[in-house]
Amino acid sequence: MNIWKDVYNQKLLTADEIAKQIESNTMCATVIGAGEPVSIPEAIANRAINENLNGIIQITLLSISNNALWENTDLKGKFDHISLFIGSDTVRKAVWDNKIEYIPAYYHQMPSYYEDYLNPDVFYAAVSPMDEHGYFSFGVSGDCSMTLKKAAKKIFLEVNENMPRTHGNCFIHINEVDAVCEHNRSLPELSSKNISDVEQIIGDNIAELVPDGATLQLGIGGIPNAAAVALKNKYDLGIHSELFTESMVDLIEQGIITNSRKTIHEGKSIVTFALGSKRMYDFINDNIGVEFHPVNYVNDPYVIGMNDNLISINSCLEVDLFGQVSSESLGPRQYTGVGGQVDFVRGAAKSNGGKSIIAIQSTAKNETITKIKPILTAGSIVTTPRNEVDYIVTEYGVARLKCKSIRERVKELINISHPKFREELSFEARKMNLI
Repeated sequence: MNIWKDVYNQKLLTADEIAKQIESNTMCATVIGAGEPVSIPEAIANRAINENLNGIIQITLLSISNNALWENTDLKGKFDHISLFIGSDTVRKAVWDNKIEYIPAYYHQMPSYYEDYLNPDVFYAAVSPMDEHGYFSFGVSGDCSMTLKKAAKKIFLEVNENMPRTHGNCFIHINEVDAVCEHNRSLPELSSKNISDVEQIIGDNIAELVPDGATLQLGIGGIPNAAAVALKNKYDLGIHSELFTESMVDLIEQGIITNSRKTIHEGKSIVTFALGSKRMYDFINDNIGVEFHPVNYVNDPYVIGMNDNLISINSCLEVDLFGQVSSESLGPRQYTGVGGQVDFVRGAAKSNGGKSIIAIQSTAKNETITKIKPILTAGSIVTTPRNEVDYIVTEYGVARLKCKSIRERVKELINISHPKFREELSFEARKMNLI
């Protein structure tokens, strides 16, 4: 007889029964992305409306589910939301419409925000089915889960048979849990868009900077995907990245990512969360070659820097001639979050042979706007300061800014801007006495 199954059955409730344990003025927290539960927040929302509860707050991070809750005006003041990252059009609009509060934070700091400032009363997450020893895996969401299970006073789990059982430091035991419910639903998927010709040129330029045996951090989007495609002739690459992506599956299956030359965690791809297709979720299920660890470890710049030849590849919204990088706002309007860009820029700087790469398409809106600007758009937030920028890459080449004078970096950036804007950029640079 499995004693843990008996304990599980004793704690098994419906989502509505779990919601009965949530009272007014309760701070709830959940996990990132596809690990966010569905049935529990919906049940809390229904209870808040039906029983006139007030002051319930849910803290999310890269939320891609339960979006209808934010649009329900009946929940205002009853069940409100705070986000630590903006990762979808729905969240973005909700922030712009003042339906969600946004807290900016470096990704590696977020666990300490929960522990030291936010102090959630309740933590809930979707998890994989319990194993014979009583353990659930947090699956695709390892970033803040281990901190939240310690910080929260109550823990509720939504068990989903479609959640992959992942390895690493990402488990919770039935004895640590107050209640579980079951809700089997397909995980949200991130569709891969076709890579444009311009993105592929940028990817090819990035690949030229990646040596064999390097350890990579890759983000989401066309440019990181294009860079992955361009790495097809490399050997023995490794992964130490906040995010596990679809392109990594391709590189592992092609034998390009082997993790055999990593300085730490040899033989393992180290990540903190995953978002992609069902194919990718199936790939990481019970795969001992991919480990999920808390973000305050994975994204710690000192840990990142322990990897030799760490190559960080991120994108941004615009760059100015001083080398300042804005990756999170369009003027004063918040567009996305800081995420782990700065964590990995700083980590790559500590790595022996490391490089941090910020990639950007040179123009926007059918080549009518340059993304390399004399100064950032008024009100834009500086994500990566000029003192920390290493490489900027566009479809027109590579500019290395590290240890370059203002005059040198201005010339480098103009050289990789779109040709139709170079004369204008040079004119503005002379006006500012930069060249």
